[in-house]
Amino acid sequence: MNDKIREQYPYLYETHLHTSEGSACARSTGAEMARACKEYGYTGIIVTDHNWYGNTAVDRNLPWETWVDAFCEGYEHARAEGDKIGLDVFFGYEAGYQGTEFLIYGVDGAWLKSHPQIREATVEEQYSLIHEAGGLVIQAHPFREADYIPEIRLYPEWVDGVEGINATHTNPRSLGSRNPEYDRKALEYARTHNLPISGGSDIHFKKLFGGGTAFSRKITSVADYVQAILTGEDHVLTDGVVWYDKEGHILK
Repeated sequence: MNDKIREQYPYLYETHLHTSEGSACARSTGAEMARACKEYGYTGIIVTDHNWYGNTAVDRNLPWETWVDAFCEGYEHARAEGDKIGLDVFFGYEAGYQGTEFLIYGVDGAWLKSHPQIREATVEEQYSLIHEAGGLVIQAHPFREADYIPEIRLYPEWVDGVEGINATHTNPRSLGSRNPEYDRKALEYARTHNLPISGGSDIHFKKLFGGGTAFSRKITSVADYVQAILTGEDHVLTDGVVWYDKEGHILK
């Protein structure tokens, strides 16, 4: 069945990926991640390093524009390597609010530099600012339980979608946060609120899980990905082992 799914949806994208340049918890550089993802068979990746109130690897005391330049290094290195080897690399980031995290797509480093107010924005303000830029806000792993997450906070009015498949929770090779119940709850929550569902690995090192979101056509840019999710374009999700339709139902 997996071969048939891959034939129908041959363009696989890693939508949740960290680099050691931007995320303190990551162990592989942007270039290393790009090479590993190309070798695995991904068409493209979206680099989503932890921002200023997440587990960032960048000194928070730096001036804003200097901080943004340093924060983008993992993406820049991944993109440079991707250009060499034929892997599409797009920019995103993971925003942190006292442990509650959001995947942000559709803005770039230049936008961050010109919108320093995003640093102190509330969840509601974040949603408005990202929407004004034509971007997308996905709540990452909304039901994960961990030491850095003091409580489960849900914001159905202030997100565009839910990360319903997070390979860290279910892939047999995952060594942390592995609990399928987290994804089961996320999928149920997304369906209850009629929110689009995304899938990614939340990968921090080059030993990949193979999770992500796959399409029947090639995604041309991060803006194209944003529109594909917002308009409900057909796609499938995977944790690297199991495949799901875009509503999160297992494909058999």
